[in-house]
Amino acid sequence: MNDIQLVNSCLQGDVDEFQKIVDKYKGKVMALAMNVLGNQQDAEDACQDTFIHVYRRLDTFDVSRSFRSWMFAILFNLCRDQLRKRQRFIKLFKKAGAESPPPQRSRASDYPSSRCFSMSVLKDLTYKERASLYLWAVEGYTSQESGRVLGCTAATARVHLYKARRKIKAILEKENVSV
Repeated sequence: MNDIQLVNSCLQGDVDEFQKIVDKYKGKVMALAMNVLGNQQDAEDACQDTFIHVYRRLDTFDVSRSFRSWMFAILFNLCRDQLRKRQRFIKLFKKAGAESPPPQRSRASDYPSSRCFSMSVLKDLTYKERASLYLWAVEGYTSQESGRVLGCTAATARVHLYKARRKIKAILEKENVSV
């Protein structure tokens, strides 16, 4: 059963079909969330929120688009919101006079997924660069598809990918790793 058939079944009231959607995409959604957010608990929260949003908004899905891209766009927006909340928390924490914010709950390297890039290499990338790199390298997205997920033009998505690849190359060259 393809994605459109699953969505139509869900819209007709067959709630069990949504479990098939979750089972089909949970690994990919988690991998993208881990690459954008960088820690397991936040990524799990984002995944759960994504599937809730997708279920509640199935009636707004445009069948002429890719379901996977639509779902990734929802996930990316939720991850971006979490990153903004995290930054506000860090600013508040610093204003309160603390020396440093509390440590992250876990690192992406703690998460046993072969689909996650090493966070030691990715730490210098922006969240958009990490997401565009993941969408290109793991999902095989074109710049146009990545742009739809990231909420930007295809040209801007190419710029994010270019910057990510350039930064990674510079880091690997600095560490004397053959590129």
